[in-house]
Amino acid sequence: MRTIALARLWKRSSALRRKRPFGDAQERERTKALFLAASSSVEKRKARRALGKGAPGTARLVRFDPAQATPFGGGDETAFHLIDTTMMFAPRSGGVKRYLTAKRAWLEKRRPDIRHTLVVPGAHTRADGPGIVTVAAARLPFGDGYRMPASVTKWETVLKVLAPDVIEAGDVFVPGHAALEAGEALGVPVVGFCHTDAAALAALHLGDWAEAPTFNFWAQAYSRFDHVVAPSWHTASRLAEAGVERVSVHPLGVDTDTFHPSRGDRARLLRRTGLPADSRLLVFAGRPAREKNVEAMVAAVEKLGDPYRLVLVGAGHGLPPSDRVVSLDFEREPERLAAVVASCDAFLHANENEAFGLVVIEAMAAGLPVIGPNKGGVGELIDETVGQAARTSDSNDLAEAIEALFARDVHAISAAARARAVTRHSWDATFEGLTKLYADLIGRTPRREPLALTA
Repeated sequence: MRTIALARLWKRSSALRRKRPFGDAQERERTKALFLAASSSVEKRKARRALGKGAPGTARLVRFDPAQATPFGGGDETAFHLIDTTMMFAPRSGGVKRYLTAKRAWLEKRRPDIRHTLVVPGAHTRADGPGIVTVAAARLPFGDGYRMPASVTKWETVLKVLAPDVIEAGDVFVPGHAALEAGEALGVPVVGFCHTDAAALAALHLGDWAEAPTFNFWAQAYSRFDHVVAPSWHTASRLAEAGVERVSVHPLGVDTDTFHPSRGDRARLLRRTGLPADSRLLVFAGRPAREKNVEAMVAAVEKLGDPYRLVLVGAGHGLPPSDRVVSLDFEREPERLAAVVASCDAFLHANENEAFGLVVIEAMAAGLPVIGPNKGGVGELIDETVGQAARTSDSNDLAEAIEALFARDVHAISAAARARAVTRHSWDATFEGLTKLYADLIGRTPRREPLALTA
């Protein structure tokens, strides 16, 4: 029922936003109250304690002095101040964190005139390094380090005191909603980056009954942004199906120096894993999440038998033991991950609903052909030139595609995969397109004076 209520709320507020780009105070307060009502009673009690409920003004809202936040970039003449905010940022995060980390590195090198701040969950509300601000959020049990923000108001206040010129929200939950609220208050554009298909995830984790209400909520949420970025045409088509109009496609990129075939050391990996020298090594790297469909990959390799082996990097937690599978720990450092991937023979992927599939182009850059379903974001990235598409993510179809790949000239396909990553998937193309989008939106949005806030 909470999901349905949220979807109805987004639908009403979306219509209002199209008529009045930055809304009014009454609508913001109504939206805020309903969104917080969707949290559990425990989360609401925590939020009330953290906010100092009943205190006048915002003096007790957060203990954060924006002057303590060391600027990242900007230089003497700042083109604009960009804030990225998301809840999908944790010690063991995957593609979203790598995208944001790559963006910071690119901005520092190519656009030092742009000031960049990350606003992400943490144990405390504070400046947590140059250009990084954390907002206190409870750690999720069994959440692999992820935290669940509970207070829209607290998050919104932090965004407002940082006074951005443009905000990019990496989700449509508390950070995304707070970004919209802050954007309306400050008169600045807010971009939504669609990193996940929430409706597909809801159906997978909760059952088919959850897909329709989640899709409605997802649709109305993204309709409120001034612009929405999709990483693939698959995601853009899902947004179009949801009625979201202001969408552009900006595929993600890869650091082709970090992910490079020269990092591979097959002999070392074989010693580390104890696998036979004649093994055909398939690899997958990612979180041990249900949507990654790791069980289908394991089943495919078990069907094939010798000489196929599957190396799981970070994704093997909780799986039953198999003599076909080796589970390695999560690799925090991209260089170490690149070394493992480049030491294998092919990359295997089994998620039909991936919004993009950043790890796929990382594998291609490392010189690996890719086997994966011909659906979703992954299906857009692979063809017979750079790998082998499976009809579905079913284990039988995956096994058939694996055999078909190794019946061909794998070395030639590996070289083609590397070449495509280099020519089509540079971070330069991604971030040049995004910074132009931000500048265009800022130019179209009349800036209001920042609110006077006490933090």
